[in-house]
Amino acid sequence: MDAEARRTRADRFTPEGLIVIHAAASSHPPPGDSALQERIIEAGYRDSRYLLELWHFRELFYFLAWRDILVRYKQTAVGIAWVLIKALITLLVLTVVFGRVAQLPSDGVPYPLLVFAALLPWQFFASALTDCSNSLVGNSDLVAKIYFPRLIIPGSAMIVSVVDFAISSGVLALLLMWYGFAPDWRILILPLFVVLAAAITFGAGLWFAALTAEYRDFRFIVGFIAQLGLYISPVGFSSSVVPEEWRLLYSLNPLVGVIDGFRWAILRGTPDLYWPGLAMSFVFALLLLASGLWYFRRTERRFADVI
Repeated sequence: MDAEARRTRADRFTPEGLIVIHAAASSHPPPGDSALQERIIEAGYRDSRYLLELWHFRELFYFLAWRDILVRYKQTAVGIAWVLIKALITLLVLTVVFGRVAQLPSDGVPYPLLVFAALLPWQFFASALTDCSNSLVGNSDLVAKIYFPRLIIPGSAMIVSVVDFAISSGVLALLLMWYGFAPDWRILILPLFVVLAAAITFGAGLWFAALTAEYRDFRFIVGFIAQLGLYISPVGFSSSVVPEEWRLLYSLNPLVGVIDGFRWAILRGTPDLYWPGLAMSFVFALLLLASGLWYFRRTERRFADVI
C-alpha cells in the first residue's frame, strides 16, 4: 500500500471518530524513510466494538462513580444524612398538605407509608435525571481531551442516586416497623418495578444529557420537570382518587405505573394495580431506553466539539 493509499484509507475513517489507532510498518517505505508507518483509524461506533470498549473502560466507570459519591456530600456538616433529611421533610409536607388539610383517602394504610412508598421511586427519578442531564457538561474537560465511550458518564452519574435510593429504602423499612405494617409476598415483585424505574430514568437521562451538551437550555427544562412532576405524579396522594375515565390518560405519565407498582408491592396490594397504566409504563420504558441509546450514540461523536 503506497503513501497515497494510506492517506485515503485514514481520511475515509476520520469522520467516524478517532477511536483506535493501529500502527504497522509499511511494506513499501519510501527511499530513506524506513520508519514510515501506516496509521489506520478504525470506527469504534459499531455496536460490537462499542460493547467491548465499555468493558475495557470499566475501571473508568468505577472511578467516576466513586468520585461522584464522594463529591456529592463533600464539605457538608451532616454528609449523607442529607438524603434522610430531604426525604423526611418532603414526607412531612406532603402528609400535612394532602393527608391533613386536603384529607385525601389513604386506602386504609397510614398516610406517611402511602407517601414514602411513592417518594422512593420519585426521588430516584428526579435525582438521577438531574445528575445524568448535567453529567457531560460537568465532565467537559474529560470529554474534550480523551476518547472513551461517553455512555460511561451518565451511567456513572446514576450510581449516586442508586446509593441514595438504598439509604431511603432503609428509612422505609423503619417506617414499616414503626407502624407494624409487614409486606406480604408482593414485595418479591419490587425489584421488577425498580428495574422499570431505572429504565425510564436512564432513557430520559440519555436524551437530556445529549441535548444539554449542545443546548444548555435543557438544564432549566430538567429542573422544571423535577418540580412540576412531583405534583402531577401520585406522590402525595393515591392514584385511586383519579376518576376511572381519566386514569388511562393520567397513565401517560410513565411514573404513574412505577409509583403504583411500588405501593402495590410494599403496601400489600394497596391500592389495586391499574394494569393498563402499568403496561403503558413498560412500553414507555422500552421506548425511552431504546430511543435514548439511539440518540446518544448518534450524537456522541460531536460531544467533544460542542461541549
